[in-house]
Amino acid sequence: MESTAAVRKLVLSGMFLALALVLPFLTGQIPEIGSMLLPMHLPVMIAGFVCGAPYAAAIGFIAPFLRFALFGMPPVFPTGTSMAIEMCVYGLTAGFMYKALPKKIPSVYVSLIVSMIAGRIAWGIAQYVFLMTKGRAFTMTAFMAGAFINAWPGIVLQIVLVPVIVVALNKAKLIKD
Repeated sequence: MESTAAVRKLVLSGMFLALALVLPFLTGQIPEIGSMLLPMHLPVMIAGFVCGAPYAAAIGFIAPFLRFALFGMPPVFPTGTSMAIEMCVYGLTAGFMYKALPKKIPSVYVSLIVSMIAGRIAWGIAQYVFLMTKGRAFTMTAFMAGAFINAWPGIVLQIVLVPVIVVALNKAKLIKD
């Protein structure tokens, strides 16, 4: 029975990874729109709820590098590497928080918001370190702009869409503990 659950999670992880690779095409390959709507983040966050922390963390870390290998975007350094760290933290935190909290609708929001904050902090730290190694500065203004101000449409989309999908999957009994 345990091996069946592991196989199920691997198959679902593959599907979420595929979504992370394909969803950015919906932004029409206009980087400004992609960086506003954050399409790669959605499947990683949902994977945290559906597959659990380790699987979602792996999906989040692999997706930017695999997408670069297949489609040439996002650039690996520093953008793709920072995204990989950010999305790894999203998946890890969403999965961990959701498992730890009661399976109620407010817990979905708490898990999501905590993962969004943790992921953005991880992205900021990664950007700071990577840009510092290149002799460039990453200021608090740049962090706020990249993590929140320019990304507000994606943040709203995540807060609206992820809980709706997770609740629907729960009601359909497609998320198993």
